[in-house]
Amino acid sequence: MAPPKDAGGAPIIVSALFGKADFTWLDGLRRAHFPPKRNVLAAHLTLFHHLPPSLAGELDGRLRRATAHVPRPPAIVDRLFSLGRGLAVGIRSEALMAIRADLAAAFAGCLTPQDSGGWRPHVTIQNKVAPAEAKALLAALSAGFMPRPLAITGLASYHYRGGPWELIHRYMFLG
Repeated sequence: MAPPKDAGGAPIIVSALFGKADFTWLDGLRRAHFPPKRNVLAAHLTLFHHLPPSLAGELDGRLRRATAHVPRPPAIVDRLFSLGRGLAVGIRSEALMAIRADLAAAFAGCLTPQDSGGWRPHVTIQNKVAPAEAKALLAALSAGFMPRPLAITGLASYHYRGGPWELIHRYMFLG
């Protein structure tokens, strides 16, 4: 395997990867409801928003160990919830929470306040709209909402340089 790409000072983001059908569904919701001028990313489930680039090598090893020969973590889309000026799809996965907790413990002294606080796994579908618009979308999507399984196929690390994320590496679970 190739070593992680040189970070060049850019912070590192870690996210979960979705199965194709689930990604298509979530990204379709995001493209339909996220303000187009602000929607520079595909649907994503962020585990860490800002890890120091100095952790790239250690993070690579930990993500490899967390996914190598490990079955996909069971996950469920279990709720829709308001972000005040947007809407999110809530995700429940004890196995993914355990992976994140292990990583958070390993990097505790390096985490930003956002990453060291509690983790509420979700995919943002809409953000930075008027509260009334967000409330209307929540009501509309809640009418037909049913919890459903979600395929988490892997983890990925990215550099953040102010725009769309730059992929460093994907780490796939078994399955």
